This record gives sequence, C-alpha cells and structure tokens, in this order.
Amino acid sequence: MAIITKKSEAFLQKYLNNASPTGFEENGQKVWLEYLKPYIDEWNSDNYGSVYGIINPGQDYKVVIEGHADEISWFVHYITDDGYIYVARNGGSDHLIAPSKRVNIYTKEGIVRGVFGWPAIHVRKGEDAKLTPTLENIFVDVGAKNKKEVLSMGIHVGCVITFDDEMEKLNNRYYVGRALDNRMGGFCIAEVARLLQKNKIKLPYSLYIVNAVQEEVGLRGAEMIAHTIKPDVAIVTDVTHDTHTPMLNKIKEGDVKSGKGPTVTYAPAVHNKLLNLIIDTAEEKNIPFQREAASRSTGTDTDAFAYSNGGVPSALISLPLRYMHTTVEMAHQDDVENVIKLIYETLLKIKAGQSFKYL
Repeated sequence: MAIITKKSEAFLQKYLNNASPTGFEENGQKVWLEYLKPYIDEWNSDNYGSVYGIINPGQDYKVVIEGHADEISWFVHYITDDGYIYVARNGGSDHLIAPSKRVNIYTKEGIVRGVFGWPAIHVRKGEDAKLTPTLENIFVDVGAKNKKEVLSMGIHVGCVITFDDEMEKLNNRYYVGRALDNRMGGFCIAEVARLLQKNKIKLPYSLYIVNAVQEEVGLRGAEMIAHTIKPDVAIVTDVTHDTHTPMLNKIKEGDVKSGKGPTVTYAPAVHNKLLNLIIDTAEEKNIPFQREAASRSTGTDTDAFAYSNGGVPSALISLPLRYMHTTVEMAHQDDVENVIKLIYETLLKIKAGQSFKYL
C-alpha cells in the first residue's frame, strides 16, 4: 500500500520548488513547518533557522529524526562595469552545469531573473574549442546595460542565486528536480510524523522532528541544534549516490542502485547497536535496504549528532539519488517510501530509557 498521498505529493512539490539556499532557509522552513504542524504537539527553532517539531514533549528520553533543509546556491561576487555578474559558491555548487541555466537572484525588492551565459559553439574554435566552464569564467546576465542598472535592480554583492528548475515526475516513478538533496529528507521525516498521528501511535519518549540548516557548508545547523536538544538517540536521513549511472566507479563509490531501497551506512560515527536495531527492523518488516561504508566521516549530519554532548548514539539512513548537486536530481518513489517506512518502524522499536552503551 502506497504511503505517499496526493496531499503529501502536493506538499513535496511546493517544498522543492521553494528555494532554500544555505544561510537563507527561512521561506523553505515556513513551508515545511506549515505541513508538519497538524502532526506535532509543539515546535521551536533556533537562532540560525533550524526548525523542529516535538511529539509527546516533556519526556526525559529524547529521540531525534533529522534531515537538512538547505540547498546549494551561488552568491553575487563581482559585478563588471558592463553589468555582468560573477559568482562565488554557497555550498557545493557545480560550475560545469551552470552555462545556459536560468536563475533567480534574490533581492529585498523580490526576485530578479537572469541566465548563466556562454559563448556560442560557432566562436569556440582553435584553442577556444577547449573552453570549459570554471568558477572564474561563468557569469550571470540579467539583461542590464551596465553596473549601475544592475545595482538599480536591487542586486548587490552577497545576493543569493539559485537555479530555476521545478520538480516533476519522470515515468511515474522518479521525482526529478533540484534540491532533492536533502529536502527529500525533510519530506520523509514529516511523513513519519503524519503516519504516527494517523496510526494513533503513543510514543514512550519525546520525538524531535528536526529540519536543520547549513549542512552544505559543514553540518553547522546540526552541530548547533544537537547541543540545544541534547538527544539520547539520533536517526539522520540524507541522500547517497546511485552508482549504477554512467561514469561512476563502484569500486570507489560502492554499489548502490535506485529502486532497491534505502542504504544503511557503516562508519565510525554510526553506532553499531543502533544500526543493528535498524537492520533487524528492516528484515523483520521486509523493508528492502542496501549497505554502504564510509571510511572516516559520513559527510552528513550524522557526524554532528554523534560527536555532540559527550556522544549521541546515531545512525544514517540514506536515499539513493542520481545526479547529486545538479538540477535534475532523481529519486525513486519506492525508495522514498521505504525510507519513511524504515524510520517509522524503527521508532516503534526504541524504548524509553533504552541504553546503547557497549559495556
């Protein structure tokens, strides 16, 4: 039976289509919280914009389920006298995909439209035929005649720029768009909250549904919110690479395929007892899953939670994703539903006061 409803999918589309750049997540957080509110008892936020809902507040034992809200973007970095805009990265934005992309520039007066320009193929001859996009040569054109006109539009150094690409459903199977990394995680944990209410589940602990900011620049939002909440357990969801697409090396990146279920990760930050609980739950409930390993850090908010507050038992459940950090990220609907199922069923296994100590 499908978990994702038409109402859920309408929220997902609204949420993904609303820009939420790193450091400027406020509008996306409002959309997320509006959807979450009917399924929680309380909510709060911190000074930098991480938002969390609470189910069954006030209990001594606290469990976190978490995704991150921010997406990669660009900053206006330099404006030429002729009115062209050069950019700096905000997170892991890919300069190779920028040329010919339409963009939104966010100003106090509203959104200004622009494009990443690129020389036509006809003029790229000889040595110029080898020209490739770099961070130093990509630029945005807003149709201005000079710098003065750019400034008159409200554009200045520090304005944020996002690609203009909206979500769609491909082959009635894949969600496609920008910022699935990791607003799909925010969607999944919101759906867990919805299912808990729908099924009238009374948890024996306080559950914190956390949508953290600034993951794309070093897990900073999770680092802050972990110290605020001081959880006893944390289950983080993020995306991972589908390594079955062309030009990826499974020996280096691991063997993960869309449609075969979420992954669980083995890593120093991942607590083995909590991981085993998740795996046992998946096997008991016939939820498909895949395995991967991280040699040092997971590179996700799992690390921030795990190493906070003297050590928080933490685990990572990841959604296979194609073409990460592009405008055509792809996630299989079955995998999205199985991430939701796995988090939901694992929460039902956790007991208040449960210790994960090894000795």
